[in-house]
Amino acid sequence: MRRTRFLRFSGWISGLFCSCLVGMASAQGLSSLPAEVTRAWTQTKLPESSLSLVVKEIGGPRLASVNPTEPRNPASVMKLVTTWAAISQLGPNYVWRTTLLLPKGVQPDEKGVLSSPVYLRADGDPLLMLEDVWRLLRELRLRGVKEIPGMVVDRSVFGDVAVDPGAFDGASDRPYNASPDALMIGFGSVRIVFTPDPVNKTWRSFIDPPVPGIEVQGNVEWVDGSCQGFPPVVTDSALAGGNVRFRVSGRASGACGEFAVYRLALTQQDFAARVLRTMWEELGGTITGQISTGTVPPGAVPFAAHESPPLSEVIRLINKRSNNVMTRVLLLTMGAEAGKRPATVQSSIEVARSVLQKQGLAMPGLVLDNGSGLSRDGAIGADSLTALLEKAWQSPVMPEYISSMAILGEDGTMRNRLREPATRLRGHLKSGALKDVRSVAGYIWGASGKRYIVVSMVNHPNAHNARAFENALMNWLARN
Repeated sequence: MRRTRFLRFSGWISGLFCSCLVGMASAQGLSSLPAEVTRAWTQTKLPESSLSLVVKEIGGPRLASVNPTEPRNPASVMKLVTTWAAISQLGPNYVWRTTLLLPKGVQPDEKGVLSSPVYLRADGDPLLMLEDVWRLLRELRLRGVKEIPGMVVDRSVFGDVAVDPGAFDGASDRPYNASPDALMIGFGSVRIVFTPDPVNKTWRSFIDPPVPGIEVQGNVEWVDGSCQGFPPVVTDSALAGGNVRFRVSGRASGACGEFAVYRLALTQQDFAARVLRTMWEELGGTITGQISTGTVPPGAVPFAAHESPPLSEVIRLINKRSNNVMTRVLLLTMGAEAGKRPATVQSSIEVARSVLQKQGLAMPGLVLDNGSGLSRDGAIGADSLTALLEKAWQSPVMPEYISSMAILGEDGTMRNRLREPATRLRGHLKSGALKDVRSVAGYIWGASGKRYIVVSMVNHPNAHNARAFENALMNWLARN
């Protein structure tokens, strides 16, 4: 009897030990994945140590887990953290207000001349576009104002948050490197438009907005034949005496029709000042002095304001289009709205971490950096990101958050992936890519009706090889 009990007890211990070993192997390996997915990983020729992976059924078990606690650089997938913290803190209907004010009692004289500068209170609107600024200034003209002695922009909602656009990768004219600012107009970038002249078989180019001090030189060569995708034009910029010259070159088929590229030319403050002056003059107004940075005086009276779209719409642009500078401004807004004015990156990170911690999201190893993922230092574990995505699924603002992600095979950064009928539309995901980084995270709707969270992050010099593995992983879940 004693021997029988011992054998049963030994068998139970042995089975428990084996189960733990299987669990440990699953946590450290790819064996729990189906053959087609493991084959896709093998074909990347990447070491398993470069991968952090979690696949989990929502409300159910984990299907796979590889290096889940190892902090990795997630590239733009970090935007999922920032946008979740923001919508949790600020709510889906939060809006930014950009306001024009005048000192109390100031009115234009009979000739439309103001004796005082106009004040513009910037609120950090990440989606303030040229047409929005035009409407604001038009309100001033509608009130009979023709001439102003100057304009003062109040940026005090943020501290000194400017960054060098060339610091990350040396591409200082690329919009993805734009610096955040409390008054960011059109993301701070100009549009270089190329319009075809079929009669003379030449391309003409111009700058929008047509602010002084920015011009285009050089030519794009006209070629006949069908359009083979976006024309591979080259733009080189040079700064001289405060002016910027873009030299353009390359070839483009006339069949492509008009197209445009976006480039950074000036600092956010300089660009905003030139845009404000240009638009005021286009509206028939005159400005005799400078556009400077300062503060709104006590008692100033607002007479016009622009409200941004609600946050739920703003994060759709951030996540679907992976807009870096909008994310940076959103992070700073969290700090400002928590009373950390003037907001800095560090104070705003502290606010974001506090929001997450109050939800039980400890996030060990999280390095939020600038919040956008455009960073060599950003880091998060797959376990932490999975917990965040599960928490979001259970939230009242789940629909707004999930709809901000790109739809698999349909739009955003996922529009060209897995477009087959069996997989298209079955995922809401955020992708990320940097040199040495590939990542994807979000939700997959399986054919069985089950819902899955997937997080995959690869950090390796050959991380770009992981795209096919990501596709195989998403394909398996969508069909499962």
